[in-house]
Amino acid sequence: MASWVMFGIGCVIAALNRDYAPVGTMDKVDRSVFKYSRSSEFNCCFPLPDVAVALIWQTMRSINGAPVNFKENPDTMSHLNVAVIGAGPAGIYASDLLVRNSEHEVHVDLFEQMPAPFGLIRYGVAPDHPRIKGIITSLHKVLDKPEIRLLGNVTIGTDITIEELREYYDAVVIATGAVRDRPLTIPGIDAAGSFGAADLVGFYDGNPRFSRDWDLSAEQVAVIGVGNVGLDAARVLAKTADELLVTEIADNVYESLSRNAATEVHIFGRRGPAQAKFTPQELKELDHSPTINVVVDPEDIDYDAASEEARRASKSQDLVCTILEQYAIREPKDAPHTLQIHLFESPVEILQHDGRVVGLRTERTELDGTGNVRGTGSFTDWPVQAVYRAVGYESDPLPGLPFDPEAAVIPNDGGHILHSPGGSPVPGLYATGWIKRGPIGLIGNTKSDAKQTTDMLLADATAGQLTAPAHAEHNAIIELLDSRGVDYTTWEGWYQLDAAERALGESSGVPGRERKKIVEWEDMVSHARATKVTV
Repeated sequence: MASWVMFGIGCVIAALNRDYAPVGTMDKVDRSVFKYSRSSEFNCCFPLPDVAVALIWQTMRSINGAPVNFKENPDTMSHLNVAVIGAGPAGIYASDLLVRNSEHEVHVDLFEQMPAPFGLIRYGVAPDHPRIKGIITSLHKVLDKPEIRLLGNVTIGTDITIEELREYYDAVVIATGAVRDRPLTIPGIDAAGSFGAADLVGFYDGNPRFSRDWDLSAEQVAVIGVGNVGLDAARVLAKTADELLVTEIADNVYESLSRNAATEVHIFGRRGPAQAKFTPQELKELDHSPTINVVVDPEDIDYDAASEEARRASKSQDLVCTILEQYAIREPKDAPHTLQIHLFESPVEILQHDGRVVGLRTERTELDGTGNVRGTGSFTDWPVQAVYRAVGYESDPLPGLPFDPEAAVIPNDGGHILHSPGGSPVPGLYATGWIKRGPIGLIGNTKSDAKQTTDMLLADATAGQLTAPAHAEHNAIIELLDSRGVDYTTWEGWYQLDAAERALGESSGVPGRERKKIVEWEDMVSHARATKVTV
């Protein structure tokens, strides 16, 4: 009886919506819809056409409170082919928003320079942050959508140019992010033992573009910067290699960390607790390691009127201040490694002897009443043998596109790429993520940023402002890449690489280890292309 009721509901909905179909239509309906709707539980009493069962299932989902999104019949809609450059969170969120829009039928080709997707989530988050890496689960669901095609191991400017992409797509969205350290111009910055934190992150995250070995002979280490990147670097340097073995770190990373001599790690920030850029969870998790004693000097807990206002204005910032205060007043923990957070200490020089780091000189600062600080003229030399600067990332220019070297972003008006800062838009080209706004903000900012950009793109399409490409066929780009001998990787190829990494983790003999990362570029490509996949 229930099946006949659902059949009747489906017929009514189908009649009322004969010009509509579920998002993606026919072969593009969410795979979970068909998986259930073609099951014996749903469809045992009578055979139904695919569109009918999909409509019924979407209706039942609506009754149960799940979102339903009907898209106009593709026969009456405009069709758009869009290239998105960069398969990190920014590019994936933009791709998702494009294919989920209700006004245009959009297919996205998601290009990525690396053989594997996920960008900063795979290669920028510390390996002992599985909660953050869990974001990959939601990104997986997006890339499973048939309207999105991943094309990895493709270098823009070498394998294909921006101008060539414009001949194959109605629009191109740049979402390439940032992997390079922002420079810090103080004396001694080029001494041996002075590193960018981004290089260290690339090493321990197994990014094939970075070193396979790392000098960890320093017993006392300084990290400059009070953001999450600096916190991650300091935590990894203060932990033992065995603590990290349960994570996805590659063998070469474990071997280097096993030789880590650090017993003291010092984090330096020039302002106070109300200006620290840590997130509360990451700051609190410092204390979870039994091998780390977290120290904050009570003298570093200070606020002016603007700092108090900053606490009141942000629950997150208030939590950061509270956690720092708790570290400052507690009794020391019995642990072999000390991680001390120094506030109101502005680095002014890296001290060196015979070209190697031997210390860091800082100037004591004080609040000036506005939340900013001024120097006091009091200096301290801290004995350290390695210094890591974690003062932010910078994006690199992309061949064939405008670039603002001062801001280290592509000039844009919030979505459209501009010929120059404040100039006119370049038709059909858009930007999102860090390459658009700089390396600031969390995942929520990335989502809202992608929406702003994709809204502009779709509005331009509706207004007829996009130029149709010369080669609009779905597989035209594949034929071009094949003709050039590009060993592109696909989403199906990622599943193969993923399975290989999981198998390595399972066979490692370490309980609870889900995967062991494959580092070498050629090995990743080999696994991803082990089975020829038709795209």
